[in-house]
Amino acid sequence: MNTSSRARNRRRARFGCARRSPQRLGERVPGDDVVRGRGDDDVTGANKGIGKEIARQFAQAGLTVHVGSRDAERGRAAAEEIGGDARPLVLDVTDPASIAAAARRVGALDILVNNAGISDEAATPDQEDVEIFRRVYETNVFGVVAVTNAFLPALRRSARPRIVNVSSGTGSLTWATGPEFAHSGAHAAYRSSKSALNALTVFYAHALAGDGVKVNALAPGLRRTDLNATAAGSGGDPAEAATGAVRLALLADDAPSGGFFSWDGTPVPW
Repeated sequence: MNTSSRARNRRRARFGCARRSPQRLGERVPGDDVVRGRGDDDVTGANKGIGKEIARQFAQAGLTVHVGSRDAERGRAAAEEIGGDARPLVLDVTDPASIAAAARRVGALDILVNNAGISDEAATPDQEDVEIFRRVYETNVFGVVAVTNAFLPALRRSARPRIVNVSSGTGSLTWATGPEFAHSGAHAAYRSSKSALNALTVFYAHALAGDGVKVNALAPGLRRTDLNATAAGSGGDPAEAATGAVRLALLADDAPSGGFFSWDGTPVPW
């Protein structure tokens, strides 16, 4: 590979990660709809939790990763800990000026992982303050639209652009009305915001299909993060969820778009 080719392959990985693999970057793995190896990824909310693990796995795969974080110092510390070609990127998904400044720093992009998200307390909709709904939706829904649209010019420069939206199984209306979850109506703001994110995943997949952009949503499962008290007390490994995001980030050209998948690759019902 000549110098210019290596340079192009380094371009692509802001806000994202890539799965650890003994295969060469860019090699198709038999029985797997994943292409190994890309250049630049972006992962929002990547200074902790699942986002940080996604960034770590991308870096371990040799990708350039932009570690999105609202706090510059935390982003710098996370990028330093992740190692490889991880680079801090100040990005507040609720701040238009911050989004625009971050997008200006990214020339070309292969993968965008919309991971940043917040939760509410375990309130039902009849007990929740409408301002809590607005705050949750500002990050989990409107922030995804703002960031995605800002980075689309960079993604369109990629030969294989991919967008991964980190959703939640609790956003599945099929599961919400079935036996999978208690019919309590709790965490209404968070869960409904993830249902909205699932809808946006479908709409973006349809709108961007002509540009070759694949857009999918991930249900990461309950993981040990500071999202809320339930997550903090769980035993779920964030790294396991991250492998699911990486899989969707590295999908081959003949793989699906506009889908909702669990961390293990199985489809999740809408």
